[in-house]
Amino acid sequence: MEGARAASAADAVVVAALARQGIAELSPNRGGSLWSRREAHAEPLDGAIAAAVSGADPDVRAVVGTVDDTIVGYGIMHVEQLHDGRPLAVVTDLYVDPGARAIGIGEAMMDLLIADARAVGAVGIDAIALPGDRHTKNFFETFGLTARAILVHRSLEEPAAAVPDPDRVVAEAALAQAAVPGADPGGEVG
Repeated sequence: MEGARAASAADAVVVAALARQGIAELSPNRGGSLWSRREAHAEPLDGAIAAAVSGADPDVRAVVGTVDDTIVGYGIMHVEQLHDGRPLAVVTDLYVDPGARAIGIGEAMMDLLIADARAVGAVGIDAIALPGDRHTKNFFETFGLTARAILVHRSLEEPAAAVPDPDRVVAEAALAQAAVPGADPGGEVG
């Protein structure tokens, strides 16, 4: 039977293994390299995971997803204080082993995290979906989460890419539009 429950200290080793698996899965994706070095748990992550699942910090909630009492997923949520003093819930981790996906484990864990966020009076709940990760974005949207900001980044470690001159881009677009038969200057094709 599939389900979810609050995590406990006894779950730390399994949750740490799942965290490593999730980081390895997301790191090669677009945005994943920097995510894995900034937002993901840093190695050695055993201590951070043990602290999260212990329940000792009242601002951290951890859940596990199970199939027949075997842990196949985990979620971690932190409660942050906004400038006005009200709480905001932030899901930092939500991962299900690929072999246990699409059977309701992620949904069951998210339901628990949302219930915990409501219980502390959170004004909302945030989570990250990497660029192009439609499955994660669509998953969060089923719970009413929508984009409230877009974080943009330019790597300075890679060779500099040509940064387009805005005036040139406008001129090239106008030339391309003029080359379309029946096009008018307002951009409508007739």
